Amino acid sequence: MSAVQTDIPAEAALLKRHGFDTVDGAFAFAGGEALTKPRLGSRERIRLSLAGDDGRPIVWYLKRYGADSWATRLCRRIFGGAGAARREFESICRLHAAGVPTMRAVAMGEAPGAFGPGRGYLVVTSVPGEALERCGEDFLARHAGDAQALDAFNDALADLASGLHAAGFTHRDFYASHIFLDPTPEGPRLYLIDLARVFHPRWCRFRWRVKDLAQLKYSMPPAWVGEHWGRFLSSYLGRTGDGPEDRYTRAINAKVARMRRRQDRHDRR
Repeated sequence: MSAVQTDIPAEAALLKRHGFDTVDGAFAFAGGEALTKPRLGSRERIRLSLAGDDGRPIVWYLKRYGADSWATRLCRRIFGGAGAARREFESICRLHAAGVPTMRAVAMGEAPGAFGPGRGYLVVTSVPGEALERCGEDFLARHAGDAQALDAFNDALADLASGLHAAGFTHRDFYASHIFLDPTPEGPRLYLIDLARVFHPRWCRFRWRVKDLAQLKYSMPPAWVGEHWGRFLSSYLGRTGDGPEDRYTRAINAKVARMRRRQDRHDRR
């Protein structure tokens, strides 16, 4: 299957120059910086720094997905569903169309395989800033006592979460590591990355939204949670029109407690 491109046709020549216009070319590419983390399995993530036509560097990210297991492909054949590369490609396009700040999907390709698509790849743009997991505590420390800056940050975070959910999507990995903060002179801007598990639930939306919000609460700096979580949740619910707040609070706290117990058991091993 040939590569599928988004509405960034100006990059077609750059894609072709580096072989990212075909599946074979994307898997043959040997440059870039490999980004490893636990439980990637057959997936690869590579940071690319390429020279554009004007000589300026362009930072993209290449994701390569090995073929799914036979069982997964058989289930997909029976029940339908796209391969991993196409699923994330489509999620990026849909969230971008819904106004959720995220990266852009530059190109995607999948090779045919038995019982559905085989290996595939995805090229995406970078987003400005740094992950909240790395810069959140520093940002809070620098703006301690600056109510205006902290309110702007909380509003941006509530906008991001409510925009995602109001569009009908849930992230399923809504951790601080997947939210990038760009502290611009006009105020903080937030971007959502890693959309591999995004989906559009038809049922149990409360459950899936609670899961996203619990992941956020679990992963944010404790000082922010202690001081700002209540205001954030109220702002989020005011934007989505959901409620009551105490129902969300009970469900989120119960989920966070389970996450902590699971992490404690893992740490004791």
